[in-house]
Amino acid sequence: MTKHDQSSNANWSTSRVPLPRHVAIIMDGNGRWAKARGLARLMGHQKGVEAVRRTVRAAMDLGIEYLTIYSFSSENWSRPVEEVNDLLGLMKRYIRRDLAELHQNGVRILIIGERQTVDPELMALIDEAQVLTAQNTALNLVIAFNYGARDEITRAARRLAEQACAGEIDPADITPQLFESRLDTSGIPDPDLLIRTSGEVRLSNFLLWQSAYTEFVFADVNWPDFSAEHLAQAINDYRSRDRRYGGRKSCSIR
Repeated sequence: MTKHDQSSNANWSTSRVPLPRHVAIIMDGNGRWAKARGLARLMGHQKGVEAVRRTVRAAMDLGIEYLTIYSFSSENWSRPVEEVNDLLGLMKRYIRRDLAELHQNGVRILIIGERQTVDPELMALIDEAQVLTAQNTALNLVIAFNYGARDEITRAARRLAEQACAGEIDPADITPQLFESRLDTSGIPDPDLLIRTSGEVRLSNFLLWQSAYTEFVFADVNWPDFSAEHLAQAINDYRSRDRRYGGRKSCSIR
């Protein structure tokens, strides 16, 4: 895995590789963006919300079917209380302010993550957003909120164990496909492309199961500055690669 080359010149129009069906993004660098400008971290998070809006529009323009954004991880609870409250408040305001427009534009909202510890008021907004947009088809916007991949995998294993103990399933019948059906992302295709901003090159407990054959692009730009052009460059990079899924590139020998 290498960092994304901003000068990538993969030919968009002639590439034989189709557009990624599902793009996932680790939105990193809000705090660094604010610090570089002598601003409070909250300003970085607020500018990050603007980048979310730009990216949703760009994904729709490009014809991406699924866009997953890592908005709040299960590890984020360890941040200072004031910052956590700011992040939760931004999530509430985003849903309240943008829900009508997202719905009008045909965006379907899906939330993945642990639900039991979420503030009831925010959970009600999340449920409302999912119900209202359930029939939309222009873009599936998957928001990973209070999400951690290890927690997701643990919860899926626990569900299967409980079913096995209750005699509902035979442990011998547990397959990768059955396990996937118990994950938060059940029914959502695995990401073809995962982008992480700010130059960091790790997954940070994000979609560990689902990213087995995902292509990675690490962009040297902080999330508040992420643009439609950055998304297009990452997709160009993706389309220049040869995805073999563990196999070998086909060739003809004469």
